[in-house]
Amino acid sequence: MRYHNITKDDMLNGDGLRVVLWVAGCSHCCKDCHNPVTWDPDGGLPFDEAAKQEIFNQLEKPYISGVTFSGGDPFHSANRPDVRNLMAEIKKRFPEKTIWLYTGEDWENILQDAAVKYIDVLIDGEFMSEEKDATLHWKGSRNQRVIDVQATLKQEDISVPVLYCTD
Repeated sequence: MRYHNITKDDMLNGDGLRVVLWVAGCSHCCKDCHNPVTWDPDGGLPFDEAAKQEIFNQLEKPYISGVTFSGGDPFHSANRPDVRNLMAEIKKRFPEKTIWLYTGEDWENILQDAAVKYIDVLIDGEFMSEEKDATLHWKGSRNQRVIDVQATLKQEDISVPVLYCTD
């Protein structure tokens, strides 16, 4: 896995103050994407132990609510296994911290992936410039959903996601 940045004390990419990992690699290439530099899976820097420790150091701070995975797309094939392993390690070391994840994939296409059990909130769907709405919380276009993954996984029918917030 490669990444472009680790943002600290972020207030825009999830609830509370967060640390954000901006991964490299996205095959959606949405029109008017806010971060096209992250599309190339070979771009950015190798995600190494130092980068992981930088995230863990932030998560040790009591005022940090959790981590957000963005990019790029954390569910891109170049990222998925490493993101899954990192989320598992975060949940084990910091069970009180929340994990948010942005992906261009739809919930219906990833709900069976083993990684979803680690995610608290998922923002799904490609950014669509014709659906852009700057008044929305935590998402860029009206077609995207902010899904409460843990509440959804407790339902009998997990194909119908529980929304975290409504706009």
